[in-house]
Amino acid sequence: MPNLDNYIRLSGFYFFYFALLGALVPYWSLYLKSFQFDAQTIGSLMALLQLSRIVAPNLWGWLADRTGRRVEIVRFGALMTCVMFLGIFWQETALGIGLVMLGFSFFWNAVLPQFEVITLNQLGEDKARYSRIRLWGSIGFIVTVVGIGAILDMISIRWLPWLLLLLMLLIWLNTLLIPGGRLSGSTMVSSAGSKSFMQLLCRPQVIAFFVICFLVQFGHGAYYTFYSVLMVDVGFSRAEVGMLWAIGVIAEVVVFIYMHLMLQHWGIRKIILASLLLCIVRWILIGVIPDNLGAMLFAQLLHAATFGSLHAVGISLVHHYFSERTHGQAQALYSSVGFGLGGALGAFISGLVWDKYGSLITFSFSAFASFVAIVLALIWIYPEKVQQNN
Repeated sequence: MPNLDNYIRLSGFYFFYFALLGALVPYWSLYLKSFQFDAQTIGSLMALLQLSRIVAPNLWGWLADRTGRRVEIVRFGALMTCVMFLGIFWQETALGIGLVMLGFSFFWNAVLPQFEVITLNQLGEDKARYSRIRLWGSIGFIVTVVGIGAILDMISIRWLPWLLLLLMLLIWLNTLLIPGGRLSGSTMVSSAGSKSFMQLLCRPQVIAFFVICFLVQFGHGAYYTFYSVLMVDVGFSRAEVGMLWAIGVIAEVVVFIYMHLMLQHWGIRKIILASLLLCIVRWILIGVIPDNLGAMLFAQLLHAATFGSLHAVGISLVHHYFSERTHGQAQALYSSVGFGLGGALGAFISGLVWDKYGSLITFSFSAFASFVAIVLALIWIYPEKVQQNN
């Protein structure tokens, strides 16, 4: 484990980073709706938040692996996120808002994958403890999703960008506390005797893993884009919507706390299969009975599986499948394929379907994507058969 000072610094980054996510993802679609945009426009704009993840993490991951200056890249990305977001205060058209979203998300989405590498390198052989640090991100999400939900019941949704800018500044300030040296997570090691990134990637089990990541985040696209809109439409207040989001992340926190024990007891394969099955259950519940409070509470508890366990296992598999010198690129690809391509396409498709067919059909697409992911996992995901490459 890192020493206490470094533990606080690492945890602090996750806290503020996901605090921003807790303010942005649940409420940004409501902010967009305040401009009277239709569902297709909202879906397309929300997709832009994920679209930059397709390119940006890979670019910055390649640069970080080549230079070893991972902390400096994280600091620069956090600062540029603030700078690019300033343009939002002068935008009221879909095009203008979209350009600002694309600009700031290009830097924001590049920061987290590289910080994941910093954290995992700092943990060394104790990577199973990653979840104990990452859970502070979930706590940050909970604080803002509940607090801002209550605030937005009292003030106009148009104040949301100011709250987001404050959180962006706190992220940047936290990166200044992270020292270089070993904590930087440099992966500039000799390549002698090591397989290239493409050789490690082009193995059937690894390809199947990334396709599963894509399908999981495709399924979440509708949730991140329209869940808050749906809950408000069926009669929940913004404060209640914030509480529902928080319940999901509290369940996620519990999973992060005990993930190292779950991995020891059940193993990666069983956790993946069970979590994907619970994805189907969750999306069906949200699509069929969104106005049923009991069902929504249960569906939000399933966030522990659909995001918490799948993300923790995904991070573990990235480091299992790839060598140390390719961890930056691999982590970036994990973000790009799943949260980037999968999340963007899921948001865009849900925007096309939402107004015409409603929540049932929209979330049925999510459930079907999870079903395909289960089939792939059953056939291909046997981590013990692919040895870690160093």
